[in-house]
Amino acid sequence: MEEIARELADAGGQAVAIAGDIGDVGWAELLVQGTTEALGAPTILVNNAGMVGPIGRLLDCDPADWARNVTVNLLGAYAVLRAVLPGMVEAGGGTVVNVSSGAAENVYEGWSAYCAGKAGLAMLTRSLHLEYGGQGIRAFGFRPGTVDTGMQGEIRASGINPVSQMPREAHAPPEHPARVIAWLCGPEAQDLLGEELSIRDPELRRRVGLPVGGQS
Repeated sequence: MEEIARELADAGGQAVAIAGDIGDVGWAELLVQGTTEALGAPTILVNNAGMVGPIGRLLDCDPADWARNVTVNLLGAYAVLRAVLPGMVEAGGGTVVNVSSGAAENVYEGWSAYCAGKAGLAMLTRSLHLEYGGQGIRAFGFRPGTVDTGMQGEIRASGINPVSQMPREAHAPPEHPARVIAWLCGPEAQDLLGEELSIRDPELRRRVGLPVGGQS
């Protein structure tokens, strides 16, 4: 994280690295406090922290591991949102992008915890839009598709469900979903508030400037 912060600073930006466990809901307040002290009150929140495991059928999953997944994918996102929201409301608005998944809507064998957590996150986005959209809070859910990150290694190793059989070259480079997220934080996405958006949507890809006709 420190290295990434230095790279951003070298590129002319401002960054602060604050390490912690998103599964520790009490850490969210410290995260927002540290960010505010270093850079000012946040105006954008991207809830991107997530995990896919435990991968296995319901009876093969340890309950503690299952709960940990939902804590990270859903409760952690809620905790950071709850910590940052008062400042956004006081400032008259802000943008929240919850990084969702096709697993929020489509069930995958061995991913019961991940599917449940991402489905809950999608409803959190809708709740945020309903309750705070009128106070300038711009809420989006974004499904990045399968992305070439470390998570895919865990999925491939499991051998469960069709996603584990996808070759690495079939996954999108991280730069593509990052580009969509940056676009959502700008004014061009104003007509999409409160929606659950997919990188596979051709119209969204056209508007962002990504190649149309494929995920990547």
